[in-house]
Amino acid sequence: MNEIIAKALLVGAVALYMGIVTFNNITDYGSNLAFVQHVLSMDTTFPGNRLMWRALPSAPVHHAFYAGIMAWEGATALALAWASVRLWRARLGDAAARARAKSFAACALVANLLLWFLAFLTVGGEWFAMWQSQVWNGQTAAFRMFACVGIVLLYVRMPEDAPEAGVPPPR
Repeated sequence: MNEIIAKALLVGAVALYMGIVTFNNITDYGSNLAFVQHVLSMDTTFPGNRLMWRALPSAPVHHAFYAGIMAWEGATALALAWASVRLWRARLGDAAARARAKSFAACALVANLLLWFLAFLTVGGEWFAMWQSQVWNGQTAAFRMFACVGIVLLYVRMPEDAPEAGVPPPR
C-alpha cells in the first residue's frame, strides 16, 4: 500500500473516532456531563484532601467546560477529516503537495493530542485530582487516546520510502 494512502486512512480513522465521540456527547449529553460535574466538583476525590479549594461546584461552569470540550472534539474531528482528504489527494501530487498535506495533518493531530494531554490529563487529572477518584477517573482512556494519536502523528511525519536509484520498487 502506498504510504501516503496509509497515512490518509489512519488520519481518517482518528477523524471518525473523534466524530463519533462528538456525536455521542451531543446526543447523550447527560452521561458525560455527569463525568464533567464530578471531576470539576471533586466530590469523589480522597476525603479531606487539601486540594478541594480548586473545586468548581457550579452547574453553569460545568456546562461551559463540557461545551468547550465538545467544541474542541468537534473542531479536531473536522480538521482531521479535512487532513485525511488532503492526504488522499496528495497521493497523486508531487513531494511539495504531500509535504503540505502532511503538515496540515500534523497540526490537526497535535490539536487532538492537546485535548487529551491538556484537558484530560493535566486539567482534569492533576488540577482537579481526577486521579483520586475510583469512579470518575478518565486518565486511562485519555492516555490511551493520547498514545494512539501520538503514534499516528509519528507515522504521518515519517518520510515515505523512496526507491533507491536503479532498484525497482517492491511488488
